[in-house]
Amino acid sequence: MEPPLLCPPPPFSSVPPSARSRRKRQRYVEKNGRCNVQHGNMRETYRYLTDIFTTLVDLNWRCSLFVFVMAYAVTWLFFGAIWYLIAYCRGDLDHLEDETWTPCVNNVNGFISAFLFSIETETTIGYGHRVITDQCPVGTMLLLLQAILGSMVNAFMVGCMFVKISQPNKRAETLVFSKHAVISLRDDKLCLMFRVGDLRSSHIVGANMRAKLIKSKQTQEGEFIPLDQTDISVGFETGDDRLFLVSPLVISHEIDARSPFWDMSQTQLEKEDFEIVVILEGMVEATGMTCQARSSYLAEEVLWGHRFSPMMSLAEGFFDVDYGAFHHTFEVDTPSCSARELSLATARLEAHLYWSISSRLDEEGVHCWAKGSLQGGCMYRVKCVDRLRLDRYRA
Repeated sequence: MEPPLLCPPPPFSSVPPSARSRRKRQRYVEKNGRCNVQHGNMRETYRYLTDIFTTLVDLNWRCSLFVFVMAYAVTWLFFGAIWYLIAYCRGDLDHLEDETWTPCVNNVNGFISAFLFSIETETTIGYGHRVITDQCPVGTMLLLLQAILGSMVNAFMVGCMFVKISQPNKRAETLVFSKHAVISLRDDKLCLMFRVGDLRSSHIVGANMRAKLIKSKQTQEGEFIPLDQTDISVGFETGDDRLFLVSPLVISHEIDARSPFWDMSQTQLEKEDFEIVVILEGMVEATGMTCQARSSYLAEEVLWGHRFSPMMSLAEGFFDVDYGAFHHTFEVDTPSCSARELSLATARLEAHLYWSISSRLDEEGVHCWAKGSLQGGCMYRVKCVDRLRLDRYRA
């Protein structure tokens, strides 16, 4: 049986993140996924009118309902006023009691009746009490015009409301991220991890995960770049970023030489000021529309030396997921040094053991364990290879 990894408790591990004394950072992306950015001093507002459909869809519900009602009310009033004007100019209102007079529209005796006829025409209700006669060519042309424009208004406004109702924004409410991200060892390598889950039984098809590091930096030329975005690999090279999100998954980022956290130790983490934005994209199975869920983690929300609690168990004929443990973590032995220091320490100890312990191994091969320490509190373990492997390497 292999002995466990010997590692001292990381320094300051008992101090909760909320107790760390640091300036509260303004989030770039809120925990609920809302981007905390406001655009100001925009002088080219006419560009919104070039894409009026998207502008109407992006309005909040109060403004959308107001525009929806006003679009119909204005067209009804506009054409009602024209029908009233035609009746007034032809003298139909002066011959209401004359049975020999043929009006443009029967039974139009004022603006209210003209307004009702406009509504009946545009909505194609057709009660039959007010009808246009064949003695009014102008009314016939106006009837055709209102029918065409009314169809266009219906198509435009109903389309806007349909797209707004069917937007998958609310679907993202059932895609949840863990409250904290954690850093601990996985296969003897430091990894940054967070958990994601889907509360619905209908799945996200083609789910894809991305992560960004948001951190201000200054270039070698002295240029200051606020909120610089750096990719955080969550398995793009191996395909691990494409998820089968049937049950909650722990997304892992291996802290290697290409990682922005390669030189970050636990002590440095407590002093850093950054934000990790995580993005989950996929197609809603029920509607076929693309959905995006977002969340973020500040530096104080990254727990060093923690691991997520298990939440899946095997029940009678199915797997049971306990979402009560979704955000739970527990402490584990984790080196407090950076991933670079851990890699160098492991390489040096492996080289030392390769040349110093090989003579003590018997011919059948023996497994041994060693522990060591470097500055920064980095404790590690190395398993010796057997005699045959050592002879092969030496040859």
